Amino acid sequence: MEQQAAMQLLDQIRRNMESCIYGKKDEIALMLTALIAGGHVLIEDVPGTGKTQLVKALAMSIGGVFHRIQCNPDLLPTDITGVSIYHPKLEQFVFRPGPVMANLLLADEINRATTKTQSALLEAMEERRVSVDGETHKLPHPFMLFATQNPIEFEGTYSLPEAQLDRFLMKIKLGYPDEISEKRLILEPGASRAAESLQSVATVDDIAQMQQLAESVHLEQTVADYLVSLVRGTRQHGSVLLGASPRAAVALASAAKAFAFVNHRGFVLPDDIKTMSPFVLGHRLHLRSEARMQGVTTVQVLQDVLRLLPVPVGMER
Repeated sequence: MEQQAAMQLLDQIRRNMESCIYGKKDEIALMLTALIAGGHVLIEDVPGTGKTQLVKALAMSIGGVFHRIQCNPDLLPTDITGVSIYHPKLEQFVFRPGPVMANLLLADEINRATTKTQSALLEAMEERRVSVDGETHKLPHPFMLFATQNPIEFEGTYSLPEAQLDRFLMKIKLGYPDEISEKRLILEPGASRAAESLQSVATVDDIAQMQQLAESVHLEQTVADYLVSLVRGTRQHGSVLLGASPRAAVALASAAKAFAFVNHRGFVLPDDIKTMSPFVLGHRLHLRSEARMQGVTTVQVLQDVLRLLPVPVGMER
């Protein structure tokens, strides 16, 4: 696939999603960025803000195999990965795949599943495979997990393990729609379910090719230095107990390249690093308890670090 054709197809996907997800252009751009980067996304917000519809709109737009899991405390790990069942006629165990065998997997309200069940997704997220009864089964390519989450202060939820949080490329919040968009949801017939009837405008093979193109987006040495300085700066901030890891630096570089690609550029700007940092690094920083009690947020920490970093000369937007 040529670069120009990829850009046009990406714009088609964007328009397709915007036709049924109102007032969320920035969030759609972030979802497409994660898609091109091949990373998993955690979407956190209160119930009823359109988290599931946003993921469904993306899945319908690109075709491929899409599965959805409704998480709850009774969900078992094998309900996700699959299970081996004895077949009497064959006189052997046969693997029956679970919903994880998909191109796009939506784990709805993931923090309502127990920590044991949440951990079952770790291997799939990191290795793109699952192990059942000693046998390894590869997941389809591409594979992405989109998980929705209600804030942990709500009843009936379990905090995600830190190791699993670190596997999510990005964590985003939707927020309530603006007044005009909310009116459209009320006045237009079927608007709240429009994502279910979307027609695909691309294929998973198209997405795989775009992911390869995005990897070739140029990251200049000075911009790479800027990114590393940001990551290392989080480890030295007084409010931070545990700063961003080298894995986080790699994730930020990947997200910045994909964001540049989504914005029709073949090179990364420092502003791409700034824009993506709250979504890529925010959920990976662990603040000191006294800082949290004082109301300090990870976004404020990142702003503090960025304020002290000199922008590479000649790379300002």
